[in-house]
Amino acid sequence: MKSTLHDLHRPLGSTGLLVSPLGLGTVKLGRDQGVKYPNGFRIPDDAQAAALIRQAHELGINLIDTAPAYGLSEQRLGPLLRGQRDAWVIVSKTGEEFEHGQSRFDFSPAHTRLSVERSLKRLETDRIDLLLVHSDGNDLAVLRDSGVYETLAALKREGKILAYGLSGKTVEGGLLALQQGDCAMVTYNLNEQGEKPVLDYAASHAKGILIKKALASGHACLGAGVDPLRASFELIFDHPGVSSAIVGTINPAHLAANVATAAAVIQDIC
Repeated sequence: MKSTLHDLHRPLGSTGLLVSPLGLGTVKLGRDQGVKYPNGFRIPDDAQAAALIRQAHELGINLIDTAPAYGLSEQRLGPLLRGQRDAWVIVSKTGEEFEHGQSRFDFSPAHTRLSVERSLKRLETDRIDLLLVHSDGNDLAVLRDSGVYETLAALKREGKILAYGLSGKTVEGGLLALQQGDCAMVTYNLNEQGEKPVLDYAASHAKGILIKKALASGHACLGAGVDPLRASFELIFDHPGVSSAIVGTINPAHLAANVATAAAVIQDIC
């Protein structure tokens, strides 16, 4: 049994991108305010962050997830990924800004274009592989009324992004996001499975799915003798619609355990 993800990459819907079944979330590289984790943490320094990214790459992870709302995450990733751009599928977002300890949202065409151009500069790249709308929860209104999806479609035509979608909070939003775009990021874990219809739609329409809160933000717990990590990955990877699960650890031992468990579960399912 392989304990890395090198041979287990899979298509992200019909985008043409191949992604590892686990992605590295990077909120903890840039922000320690207003985050919902069971324990406090210290933002890694540059050497620790570089080591974590190197470890992820060596374990077969090629998907890295960031956002303007993740504090300094994008600014840090630019230098950290220098010289290895083609080794990574980069996911970023638009719509949410985090300033002075508070989130604010702007889905207007002008802000969307400004946000993406800024992300390109921060990440020191000529394209972002997948750009997601960072929804405030009003998914349908955001997609229908703000112009954000139309702007992302234009940026895709310009080659500045390769694919786009929604990181949303509702079934209706996820379904509309997939009908009109390439990918949806949805919550799906041992505690929350209400967005499963979005996964079902993606599986039958060759659309991409990224899972957020895969481990219930570290809160997953089951009965005695049940491994919550394995049970979480069994649930997630048993669904044919899932492209990748984003896990935002900064602990090297946890990262290695996540990869080994995910690899074992996927190989058992296959």
